[in-house]
Amino acid sequence: MIPLHTLSTYNDQQLVALLATGDRDAFAEIYRRYWEVLLGMAYNRLKNLAAAEDIVHDVFGAIWHNRRKQEIKSLNNYLAAAVKYAILKEARRAELQRLYRQKENGLLSYYISPDTSIDNKRVLEMLRHGIAALPDKCRLVFRFSREEGMTVKQIAERMQISPKTVENQMNKALRQLRQTLKSMLSSFISLCF
Repeated sequence: MIPLHTLSTYNDQQLVALLATGDRDAFAEIYRRYWEVLLGMAYNRLKNLAAAEDIVHDVFGAIWHNRRKQEIKSLNNYLAAAVKYAILKEARRAELQRLYRQKENGLLSYYISPDTSIDNKRVLEMLRHGIAALPDKCRLVFRFSREEGMTVKQIAERMQISPKTVENQMNKALRQLRQTLKSMLSSFISLCF
């Protein structure tokens, strides 16, 4: 174990090499050097201190968790990219939640006028049919995510599959449902005009 005051003289590559061996002090030095800059980056984008802190915490948690697997050439660039992608992921998640809440609040009427309640029922029925038509794994991932509000990690653990597989299945489900909705809306529009 190297004294912390000595680690402050190490360059990033030396710290990364020590980190790969599981050196907690090297990790602490990396955290000390970069946490404030990363927090500033995340806060400038999100304008939410708690969310920014969560992202920085998650980035550092991932670095520690994957310390033996990752090859980091430039620590500064690696951390900045990790924060950037975490912010983008958070933005996508927040947008999906917003869209889902809109759907739940009945904002489908934005696309279909209120005097077409029979058509609203038809649209919802077609969406249910679209969900039912998804492949089994795809449908299960979609339901866990949308109906039970589970995270990718929770779904992966429950289904005993990788988080990447969960994301792929979710993307596949959304792509198929978008196509179903698109064809349904084009049919509806042609009926109206």
